[in-house]
Amino acid sequence: MNKNKSQSNIDYNLAVCMLASGSKGNAIFVSNGLTSILIDAGLSGIEIERRLESKCLDPVDLDAIIVSHEHADHIQSVGVLSRRFDLPVYINKKTQQVVSQRIGNISNIINFECGLSFEIKSLTLHPFSTSHDAEDPAGFTIRQKETKIGIATDLGIATSVVREHLKDCSLLILEANHDPAMLADGPYPWPLKQRIKGRTGHLSNEDSKKLLKEVRHDGLEHVILAHLSETNNTPQKVLSAFGQDMDHGNTKLSVAIQDRCGDLFYLK
Repeated sequence: MNKNKSQSNIDYNLAVCMLASGSKGNAIFVSNGLTSILIDAGLSGIEIERRLESKCLDPVDLDAIIVSHEHADHIQSVGVLSRRFDLPVYINKKTQQVVSQRIGNISNIINFECGLSFEIKSLTLHPFSTSHDAEDPAGFTIRQKETKIGIATDLGIATSVVREHLKDCSLLILEANHDPAMLADGPYPWPLKQRIKGRTGHLSNEDSKKLLKEVRHDGLEHVILAHLSETNNTPQKVLSAFGQDMDHGNTKLSVAIQDRCGDLFYLK
């Protein structure tokens, strides 16, 4: 996405691409043509660059990295990319305290606070607290004009705060981590199973579907189901769980996966 070209001919409000999603690494690209950001950088720097370039997106055009929380599948190359492309890193203070040694020296760190909106050039972001086993985990909404996207990919339960912020979105990136039966019958040790299905773990397919029912509206163009467990879920299970409820209306549904980036969606 060439910024100079985009500045003279913007025919969309937001572009979104799931570069990776799952327990081995997460990264989301968002741009309005003038400002381009990464939400998390949980793959190697080389792999994130490769996936951007596969969609004709130039890593040099990035303006910032935003960190949702400190787990390794969200921060692997935050420091590398920040130093390589001189990118500011937006992160809340509690998360910064626990990742500082892992991400290394970063010359430009900007702290945000859940509940308070902030701007990165021409994009407006609003971080909100989520229920996850991290120091101060955040979901995000991102606005450009009347277009709003919501991102909630690591949450054990959908709190009233989460539900409120995910209303009125044009696109939702929503966790659908596990199928309860696969988790119960699967190879994970009991304490890990309890952690995953607990209030600070990850949303099941059914819980994700319930959340979507509460926030869905006529203007919701697309839902991307994300952070699927490779051990305890499958894209087929997810689509089956959501299928009948998505047959009515204009909302499109897709599933983000781990080993390749998704489509680049343009929202008007």
